[in-house]
Amino acid sequence: MTTVEPAPAATLTTRHRDPRDQWPEHARRLYDHLVALYGEDDMLPTLAASWIAHQRSVNTQKSYARCFRIFEEFAREHGAHPMVVKFPLADTFRLYLETTPTWIRVKGGRRGEMVRAGKPYSDASRANALSSASSFFTYLDVVSDEGVKNPFDAVQRPVLDPDYSPTPGYTEEEWTKLLATARDHHRVAAYRMRAYALLLVLYTCCLRIDSLLNARVEDLGYDKGHRVLHLEKIKGGGRKTKPVPPVAWDALQGYLDGRTEGWLFCTASGGQLDEPAVWRLLQSLAKRAGLPLRGPHGTKGDAITHALARPDARPDKIQRWAEHKDSRTTQRYNRRKELLDDSPGYALAADLAGALEYGDAPGADR
Repeated sequence: MTTVEPAPAATLTTRHRDPRDQWPEHARRLYDHLVALYGEDDMLPTLAASWIAHQRSVNTQKSYARCFRIFEEFAREHGAHPMVVKFPLADTFRLYLETTPTWIRVKGGRRGEMVRAGKPYSDASRANALSSASSFFTYLDVVSDEGVKNPFDAVQRPVLDPDYSPTPGYTEEEWTKLLATARDHHRVAAYRMRAYALLLVLYTCCLRIDSLLNARVEDLGYDKGHRVLHLEKIKGGGRKTKPVPPVAWDALQGYLDGRTEGWLFCTASGGQLDEPAVWRLLQSLAKRAGLPLRGPHGTKGDAITHALARPDARPDKIQRWAEHKDSRTTQRYNRRKELLDDSPGYALAADLAGALEYGDAPGADR
């Protein structure tokens, strides 16, 4: 019997892969940014990027990476390494966020030129920045053998009203006008079908914009008599199948024009369409339609509001459609409760007006 000698073992160098190759986009970008500032020998770039990669949601990865840059810049300007910040400086970061102008683009300046001349950070932005920094130190505590005390544990954060949204809501009539503008009057005729299909799917499937932009054509399918979209990346991670209504499906097929692979919504070169592009699209369409300016993040609130306003509305079904675990979350998206024409004061005033006209107390027999 012939003995077969095993092939020479590959060296450790060829066997081992760099874990950083698995990092998502926002972790890699943060790593590159920090390496340029601190060098590869410093642990900050690797730990910060690993912390970003640890977050389940792409939206959280993006938000935390952006907020961490604000904290890192603050610490560096105050002569402190971000990983050794103590409570006094962490609390000063809170005050810094309340008063420091934000970065804005210079009008008429060079491309990408920025200056600190914007309004100070909003309550929500300050809360996100503080939560981001706190999350980073919580991560350091987990990965450290000796433990790390979180300097942000005792830092006060802005109190946010969960029912408040600065995004203006559209009525159903305004949504019809916006969709018609996208289909028939978008400035670039070649992009009209893409804009129309994107808005229809976003609205009728009650989606977050990041979920939709991460979808691919291969995620479209057919299930139990329904045309569906299989979403791999939704808030909090996981998988969700969304039925696509016929009007949205027809618009989607018209836009795809037989394309069977690639990003569901892509650029002219086939690249992934990003959120800034959708923001610009919504701003342009709103101007053309004569509607309040807004971005894509209010779309889900509009869809929930309009669904709950229907006479046959089933809040339990709408909650599942919106992918909310708690019914209170669904109601927070419900802008109907904020509409002026729903004020109970009108009914009270009508009774009072009648009583004053006839000289009777409200509800008295006449």
